[in-house]
Amino acid sequence: MEFDVKLFDKILWDMPGLDIEKESFRRIEAELGKTNLTGDELRVARRLIHTTADFSIVDNLRFSKNPTEVTQTALKNGATIYSDSNMIKSGISVPKLQKFNPDYTRDSIHCYIADPDVAELAKKNRQSRALSGLKKAESILDGAIVLTGNAPLALAGIVRLYVEKGIKPAIIIGMPVGFVNVLESKELLAATDIPYVMLAGRRGGSPLAVAALHAMMEEFV
Repeated sequence: MEFDVKLFDKILWDMPGLDIEKESFRRIEAELGKTNLTGDELRVARRLIHTTADFSIVDNLRFSKNPTEVTQTALKNGATIYSDSNMIKSGISVPKLQKFNPDYTRDSIHCYIADPDVAELAKKNRQSRALSGLKKAESILDGAIVLTGNAPLALAGIVRLYVEKGIKPAIIIGMPVGFVNVLESKELLAATDIPYVMLAGRRGGSPLAVAALHAMMEEFV
């Protein structure tokens, strides 16, 4: 195979990581053009586009009750963080959290989905580990920052706790993905007065939930 070494000339070799990110944001905003998004909403939108390279994601973004402001206040107060997947727990930047509150550590982010007692409870009750995990997390969810990027039942279960027991997270990032319960869980979230950022429809995923939180922690540049 004959390789065209001139292809290397198309690569921007001397650009540091932060400059690459800034240039990416510049190109995203240029291609996105004018929108009805506020500054905080645009910050989330461009981060999700940056994560997916998909501009259509903007059409499905939903915001309720100033989620960025609520999130930053909760972070400054050291709010507990709960996630429905270990991918989210691993993906959240602790240094970013510590800019709001130095007491944050990786252990400040709770995810029980892989805990043996949760697996045993799920088996005993013939239910998903997402629901069993919520049973274990019930005492920490009030006032928490909640990220759902995997399990629709985690999102639906949290709304049910709010309706039935008055357990109200400070903010929910509702981005579960899938084909079963996903549309219904997001409809439930939209019917509450809990502040949220949501990706409507079947799309979602843990990387997008993390990206949304990171976007709400960054300065608009």
